[in-house]
Amino acid sequence: MSGTMTRLVSVLLAITLSAVPVCAIAQQDDTVSGDKATDMVVDAVVMRPLGLPATVVGTVLTVVALPFTIPSGSVESSARELILRPADYTFRRPLGDFGDFGDSGEDGR
Repeated sequence: MSGTMTRLVSVLLAITLSAVPVCAIAQQDDTVSGDKATDMVVDAVVMRPLGLPATVVGTVLTVVALPFTIPSGSVESSARELILRPADYTFRRPLGDFGDFGDSGEDGR
């Protein structure tokens, strides 16, 4: 490597390594925005209101898909993905917690 290329790699490595502790601190609080109160406000004002129509649309799609899911035996799995996961995310998840509630096994289904 030439001297210029070595310096460029060294600078990029230094920048990357200096950013790692900042990322670790942000993840340590388990927040999306870095502030739990901000996460709660965004959840209450944006995510929950969007979750309700997602649940309704999922219900409509499940009913529309019934002619296809009944013969294949996939009614339960389609209802779980299109209705229950959005409903759980909207109504059962703790405020400000943006974790994937449906895959964590907390919903008992």
